[in-house]
Amino acid sequence: MTGFVLRRLGAALLVLLALSAVVYALFYLAPGDPARLACGERCNPQQIAQVREQLGLNDSVPTQYLRFLQGVLAGRDYSGGAGLVLHCDAPCLGFSYQNDRQVTELLLERLPATFSLALGALVIWLVIGVGTGLLSAVRRGGLTERLLTVVTLAATGTPVFILGLLLLMAVCAYLRWLPFPTYVPFGDDPEQWAWNLLLPWVTLGFFESAKYARLTRSSTLETLAEDHIRTFRAYGVGERALVTRHAVRGAVAPVIALSAVDFGTMIGGAVLTESLFGIPGLGKTLIDGVRVVDLPVVVGVVLAIGTAVVIAGAVADLLYAVADRRVALA
Repeated sequence: MTGFVLRRLGAALLVLLALSAVVYALFYLAPGDPARLACGERCNPQQIAQVREQLGLNDSVPTQYLRFLQGVLAGRDYSGGAGLVLHCDAPCLGFSYQNDRQVTELLLERLPATFSLALGALVIWLVIGVGTGLLSAVRRGGLTERLLTVVTLAATGTPVFILGLLLLMAVCAYLRWLPFPTYVPFGDDPEQWAWNLLLPWVTLGFFESAKYARLTRSSTLETLAEDHIRTFRAYGVGERALVTRHAVRGAVAPVIALSAVDFGTMIGGAVLTESLFGIPGLGKTLIDGVRVVDLPVVVGVVLAIGTAVVIAGAVADLLYAVADRRVALA
């Protein structure tokens, strides 16, 4: 297991290094003037030249990239003009001249909202998806399975923004059960935090639960068809005990692995949900950065999203190995 963990961590570090190189090349070496993109459309030529000097864009490409890595790992200094030096602590993802803030500070400010959204959606899609999948496998061939299949297909084919709009109109506009969501930090009011995130949680969780229902159903049926399950049946073990003690265990490993990956993806991938419900998270930050062409913010968010996905993939491998030791021995 130790060797498996070290191999996965080493592979994750290599992927992160390659990711940083690709993102840097795409944004800073692409056609166009990175200094103008970082400074904004309203900057005059003198300001653009100052930003180019501050970002070190006059140096060679390898030097620029090494300085970028140095900022991520150990921090770096930016010239603020008139002899002013701005220090950016590690992990330094750049400085947003349009917001006059460090990108890392901006992302850390927006991360709790995205994390709250992803965590609540994770609970909902696991409860609905795994429960539906198990029930569909146990009641296979019957009316219950057909109804659950229809619900699953409906969840798969309904876009997130359509479901979110329907919930907003039904729950907030017509029934008036809830006010229109406004994000409240957990530390300010936990109860209002939960109520205002309820609709985004349901929207995202219901959409994601469909694939978990299918995965759980197929894994459960596969486990119930194995030889040792038939042996248990021959010895008179009840169907309920077979499902709860053996089939669930066989379905847990792939669900855990997929949940870790989806949670990491959700940290930066809930753009539509955040924009629809006005949640000030990473996805909305990315949209705002693209809208005003704030290059450091866009690069920082893309790197943060990629890092979350890579880390989630490594965690998924480790959890899968814990659930099924044969993976670590492979």
